[in-house]
Amino acid sequence: MTNDRFILITCQVGAERAVKDELAARWPEFRFAYSRPGFLTFKLPDAARLADDFDLGSVFARSYAFSLGKAKAGDSADLARQVIGLAGGRPFERLHVWPRDRMPPGEHGYQPGFTPESDQAEAAIRSHWPAGAAGPKKNPLARAGELVLDCVLVEPDEWWVGYHRARAWSSRRPGGMSRLELPDDAVSRAYLKMEESLRWSRLNVEAGQRAVEIGCAPGGSCQALLERGLLVTGIDPAAMHPAVLGHPNFVHLRKRGAEVRRRELRGTRWLMADMNVAPNYTLDTVEAIVTHRQMNVRGLLLTLKLLEWDLARHAPDYIERIRGWGFPLVRARQLQHNRQEICVAALRHRPKRKSGS
Repeated sequence: MTNDRFILITCQVGAERAVKDELAARWPEFRFAYSRPGFLTFKLPDAARLADDFDLGSVFARSYAFSLGKAKAGDSADLARQVIGLAGGRPFERLHVWPRDRMPPGEHGYQPGFTPESDQAEAAIRSHWPAGAAGPKKNPLARAGELVLDCVLVEPDEWWVGYHRARAWSSRRPGGMSRLELPDDAVSRAYLKMEESLRWSRLNVEAGQRAVEIGCAPGGSCQALLERGLLVTGIDPAAMHPAVLGHPNFVHLRKRGAEVRRRELRGTRWLMADMNVAPNYTLDTVEAIVTHRQMNVRGLLLTLKLLEWDLARHAPDYIERIRGWGFPLVRARQLQHNRQEICVAALRHRPKRKSGS
């Protein structure tokens, strides 16, 4: 257990209020302290004794850590030495360095992720680690249980430092992010969103299984599913990209989800939805399918659009509604490649853990 007094949180630019509202509901004793777009800190009560791998339980916090303070002013070498000083000789096994988001995803083509500056900062910290001292391993991908030193580039000359113990998928990766790259032949950026959602959710999708996506045009997410060997049915009244439409394992139902007959969906194992409508409309469409007596869908992967940020406060209601359909295992997260939306993964039963995952 730790009695450090502050935690730091990174999130999507625009989601700061959603994070504050979540913490006010779940952790009312936490006191908001400081923020920049995409970055917040909270003061913990004096009596707090939290495990270093505690679950914040936030949909909108992409990463969080106990704060050790900040490195301020100077060149990268000076900042790196300050980071190491704040680390205080703790036995860190991994080093996570990343920049806070600079703007909302999609604005002027911006996409959250690592930058040359964050890579250079990581290299500087590693190069100034004391000789003879056991430093963090070279690969930043942490294993569950490892102690991680965190460094967030809030400003070019202001690096905030913290630590956490790796636990879930997001806490094993710097800033809860991956270095996914869009393939040259990808139909759209929805490819990245589907790839990240599959990796985060760890749905046990396998080649030969049938997946259905509602709201699939022009086909980037279907493309990611097809590359994994799934048999994919895409539902959307809009046209699909020829590269997807011509795939032998793809079927296009050019209609709206509410217009699809149940016999066209028989054998569906996984149901995905990414519709540019309000969350309750998406949930109405999905509910009509998965609660039908002829359907036996095992898992869901849903993108719920927050057309207004006020809808963020209803995330717990959306989760409870999905549980009511017979999917007791439901998780939600605002992913790196999400925009003003959240990803919800749901399972009817807990899957067997893959070896080595």
